[in-house]
Amino acid sequence: MARQMKAAFYEAFGGPDKIKIGELEIPQVQEGEVLVRVKAAAVNPVDNAVMAGWLSSKLPVHFPAIPGWDVAGVVEDRGFSARRFNVGDEVYAYARRPVVQHGTFAEYIVIPESYLAHRPKNLSFEESAGIPLVGLTAYQVMFDAGQLQAGQTVLILGASGGIGNLGIQLAKWKGATVIGVASQKNHAFMQELGADHTVDYNGTHVGEAVKQIVPEGVDLIFDAASGETLQQSLIALKPGGKLISILNTGEDLDKSIDFQYVFVEPNSTQLEHLRELAEGGHLKVRVSERYSLDQAAEALQQIASHHTTGKIVVVP
Repeated sequence: MARQMKAAFYEAFGGPDKIKIGELEIPQVQEGEVLVRVKAAAVNPVDNAVMAGWLSSKLPVHFPAIPGWDVAGVVEDRGFSARRFNVGDEVYAYARRPVVQHGTFAEYIVIPESYLAHRPKNLSFEESAGIPLVGLTAYQVMFDAGQLQAGQTVLILGASGGIGNLGIQLAKWKGATVIGVASQKNHAFMQELGADHTVDYNGTHVGEAVKQIVPEGVDLIFDAASGETLQQSLIALKPGGKLISILNTGEDLDKSIDFQYVFVEPNSTQLEHLRELAEGGHLKVRVSERYSLDQAAEALQQIASHHTTGKIVVVP
């Protein structure tokens, strides 16, 4: 008989009110897979988008579906040929699969070992769980797509959110100048993370404010906010600069702009690099709130408010 685990899951598209808490079968560990005991799962805005069905044309969902793509935990079992990690190893991962079904808001997850990396030893499980999705997103936007170099200037829109604050820290590690855009109440937080300049999007024309700071314009705009903030910022992009968005797919943008849309992909090599950076003191994760598995719906409601500073996590 299959082993059971406690999980938060949904059986139809909708909002956080669709979440149920109950017992589901732990999937069988197949070739190349590992069973991870979940110690913490971070909550991200995309969890609500998936649950609402907004991404189902790209990411099919099989019900019952467990939300959550971020995990930190302990290896408990290994399938045939899965020998990169030992039982008892502490790991973390960005657990998005091609089909949404087995997420991280559960006591266990079975995942290809190729997704896993060793978690940062100097961080807690909760802090470690806060890195994969946001860390890989910032890494792939700025370094893979944006080719950000030391001495360049990056403008980060939505810089106080989970992705933006990892973006600030990674850009500073690289040796870039960082301009962060967020509401005034988050400016001290951004400066604490290393932002060289901060701009308030409330009552300010973002592009004009940035041009006052760097008249020649910025080399890279990292858009994690979109909307009016993005449109205003375009005048601050220097000739030959690049715009990369994780929200806007480019339909409403001038075709002359060097633009790329990025949807983050699992990458264990980059996760190992992020671990090294965290252990080297270059990355901090602020966990602002912790929820139990029974409170998963409340955690999803909180992230939907768009007023979260730092990360919130679910702890089974």
